[in-house]
Amino acid sequence: MLYFLLNMMIRILPIVGLLLLIPLIAMQLTSEVNWSYFDFIIMGTLLTITGLLIGIVLKKVKYYKYREVFIVIIVMIFLLIWAELAVGLFGTPFAGD
Repeated sequence: MLYFLLNMMIRILPIVGLLLLIPLIAMQLTSEVNWSYFDFIIMGTLLTITGLLIGIVLKKVKYYKYREVFIVIIVMIFLLIWAELAVGLFGTPFAGD
């Protein structure tokens, strides 16, 4: 299992890095995007955990219908957490500005 997670991390981390380049480049081009180092750390962590969970589901769940349901649930949870951190969808103390 440890080998599987390490192998998956090798695949996921470059993708996460490329996705995090999007706001980094946008910060250079416009003043409307203003991320701190903490924002990059949080988003990198969220993307990495989401990628690992999807990889585990693809590896461990045998039936295609169940895989699809689990992946949709994982992506929806990711999007809800992202929206809450960005704009405060639910008004928790973790909400953004």
